[in-house]
Amino acid sequence: MSPLHIDTIASRIQGYDVEPPRADSQTRQAAVATILRPCENDTEALFILRATKEGDPWSGHMAFPGGHRDPGDESLRATAERETLEEIGLALATHARYLGPIDPVRANPRGRNIDMVVQPYVYILEQEPPVLTPNYEVADILWGSLREMYTRESLTQGEFEVGGQVVSYPGY
Repeated sequence: MSPLHIDTIASRIQGYDVEPPRADSQTRQAAVATILRPCENDTEALFILRATKEGDPWSGHMAFPGGHRDPGDESLRATAERETLEEIGLALATHARYLGPIDPVRANPRGRNIDMVVQPYVYILEQEPPVLTPNYEVADILWGSLREMYTRESLTQGEFEVGGQVVSYPGY
């Protein structure tokens, strides 16, 4: 079975031992939802295009839905689910199967020195959700082919200004 098949991905995530983030009491926490759906001969991942907003270091970026942990969030997983509902109108508890977390990543916003760790949580849509409705933070919702990313078919380069210099980054 292909490493990109939804069942292979699910079996690898279930029981995966997540690497704990290096963080202290001052580290900001955020969470995102990595939402997958099976397609004919492929698996797709949901991405959002963040709206352009002055002063936002993630303005115009492609991302998974998610955001900062609020004091009322009982867990980082709850943060990912709340933010996904707010940003695209998708209730993950109702429309998706939770697989588990994967390793957290340290945030690296353009031109900012922020100590923040982002925890991804993986979900599978096993049926088409209701119409997704982006809020003001989201310019668009897109599905990306894991096969095209894995085979580098959709590989591209983008140039961004970081600290007054133009830097080239790979992307899909």
